[in-house]
Amino acid sequence: MSHIEELTAATAADRERLLAAPVIGQALAGAIPRETYLAFLAEAYHHVRHTVPLLMAVGSRVADRHAWLQGPLLHYLEEECGHDEWILNDIAAAGGDPARAQAQGPGLATEAMVAYAYDTVLRRNPVGFFGMVFVLEGTSVALALTAAERIQHALGLPARAFTYLRSHGQLDQQHVGDLGGILERLDDPADRAAITRCARGVYWLYGEMFRGLRLAAPAALRRSA
Repeated sequence: MSHIEELTAATAADRERLLAAPVIGQALAGAIPRETYLAFLAEAYHHVRHTVPLLMAVGSRVADRHAWLQGPLLHYLEEECGHDEWILNDIAAAGGDPARAQAQGPGLATEAMVAYAYDTVLRRNPVGFFGMVFVLEGTSVALALTAAERIQHALGLPARAFTYLRSHGQLDQQHVGDLGGILERLDDPADRAAITRCARGVYWLYGEMFRGLRLAAPAALRRSA
């Protein structure tokens, strides 16, 4: 069994808990209001904008035995640059207010997920960060393209309001393949345990982010009249 298969098996229950968040089922059914989609984009902005800094932190802290990771990290970093701007553009195209989305800050679960990722990189084991990559990109591959199509159809929004979901749904298919190769080379038991620990934590916190969308105050994201 490959490492990514082992990781998938070890986190299966955590994944199911994430996917059980009601808003995910509603999105896949095309049954969420525009305000909920805007709230999702706002939360996505507040974690995606940390992807590049986190990758830089990983690259600066990996041990000499992991020097081979510098190349893959640099490639990943280059591909992730600017994705937070895509999200702000999507918010505007969906009729929201990007400036307000930025100013209001993240929800507690989103903030905790980002803090957990930094804690993994800065205080624990930096390669544990690949557990977060596994969760976010695997979830994107599984859901993003279908959700984008059904939400757009239901809400009648323009295609330019779904740049983040559609681009990530496609790009992350490649990234998941790349991740499998990286994980196979990380054969130290301590590294693998760190990746699994991070993945389980991120699954839980990401699920809480989605559950929190029901409690968001999405009117704050609408453009002022």
